This record gives sequence, C-alpha cells and structure tokens, in this order.
Amino acid sequence: VKVSFEVFPPKDGNISKLFDELRILKKYNPQLVSLTYGANGGTRDFSLELLRTILDLELNVMPHFTCMCSSKEIIEHYITQIENMGIENILALRGDKIDGDELCTVDFRYANELVDFIHQKTTLSIGVAGYPEGHIEAESLDMDIDNLKRKVDAGASAIFTQMFFDNNKFFEYVQRIRDAEIYLPVIPGILPVRSLNQMDKMISMARISVPKSLRTQLEQFPDDVKKIGTEFAINQCGELIDSGVCGIHFFTLNHSDQVCQVLDNI
Repeated sequence: VKVSFEVFPPKDGNISKLFDELRILKKYNPQLVSLTYGANGGTRDFSLELLRTILDLELNVMPHFTCMCSSKEIIEHYITQIENMGIENILALRGDKIDGDELCTVDFRYANELVDFIHQKTTLSIGVAGYPEGHIEAESLDMDIDNLKRKVDAGASAIFTQMFFDNNKFFEYVQRIRDAEIYLPVIPGILPVRSLNQMDKMISMARISVPKSLRTQLEQFPDDVKKIGTEFAINQCGELIDSGVCGIHFFTLNHSDQVCQVLDNI
C-alpha cells in the first residue's frame, strides 16, 4: 500500500530535527510528503524554503495551500513558484477561521473556488480534504459531501481525509461518497496518538469521535500513551489495508518513531 506523511514547519524554526525525521521516513518510499504552512498561512515564505529543502532530500512534496485572506494575485504568484520548483501536487484548503467568527475573505470564500482557480491556472494535481464525520461547520454529513462534490467538480484529483479513529466511520463515508458519484481515490488520514492532551486539542477543533475503549486505555495508562496509540494505529491500518484502501496518509506531528513502528508491523 502506498504511504504519505504530513509534516509542518517547526514552530522553533529548527528544521534540522525535522529533516532527520524525514530521512528516517524516506526508507518507506513515500508517495509524497505533505507540508502544512501553519495557522492562517502565516509561515508561507518559510514553507517555500522548507519545500526546497525537502525536494533536496529527493522526496515528492505536496504543499498545503489555504485561500483564507489571500488574493488571486498572491495565490497565482505562489502556485507559479511551486510549479517552477518542479512540484506537481498541491492540497487545496479553505483554511481555518481566524480569531473570531468572521472569515477573512479576499477573493475566495470556499475551497472549491480555490480548486477551480488552481485547476484553470496550472497543471498541478490537486488534493482536497474529506471529513469522514463531516466538517465541524457543516450542518450534516450530506451537506459536507455536497461541498466535497463541488471541490471534485472544480478539478480535484484525490481526497485526503481528516484523521479518524473509527474505521467504520471511514467505510460508511466512502460508501456515501460513491453513492454521490464521486469516484476519486480516498486516502485515509491516520494519527498515531502521542499524547492525550494533544489528541483532545486536535479533536476539539474538528468533528472526530474517539472509541470509548481507546479513550479508557489512554486515561488508565498515562505512562503508556505512545505505546497504546501505536498499537491502535497498527490495528487500524491493518483493517484499512485489508479493506483495499489505495494508500494511507500519516499525520506524523514531525516524529518518525511511531509511524516507523506502525509501518514495520503492517
């Protein structure tokens, strides 16, 4: 099964540790490494430097791009830069709300508008986000899938899902997507839990359910959180592979250890 890894620009600016981790992960021959660029696009210039350095490691890289607070001119300049670097993939996202309820919009309100713009202007392969339990702002999963359909119709070529811990939610989601006549590859996003606080922080910002058995284990054995998280991810990935997924996208949190253990066991 093909694998891909998500990393983010280190908050402390220390990229040497990130590259040490990427060198370790490189042995698994990832399809690509996706790079976020921090909250609200604030580290976009730093991300461009990181993209160049990741390319120097001979890894296929997929930058994230959000359209919040970005004009068409800024976006066109950015996508021209990454195409000139030889990058072929981009993950197009709307982006999070910024400090309050109002969306900061310039030329784009929704991800499908960004997808359409990139599709018209470039030959980039465009990934989009999917939400197995629905986007936190969507009134229903059906409405969320309608939004996904808009992104697909605008020119998306693959769907990378938000993390989830219940495979049945993913299987049901894929079935509903297919029922909506969306036939793109759907790549499940997997997070090997490193810390209970970190997990709770991440799921507080999204619609993600945690199986009671997993939460109970994590709370009962606080010293073994990483071990429990890794074993859960191994079982989760094994079931996904048995179901025939085309790939698995790991949220690494800039650490290779757990992802290595998962991959070595599947």
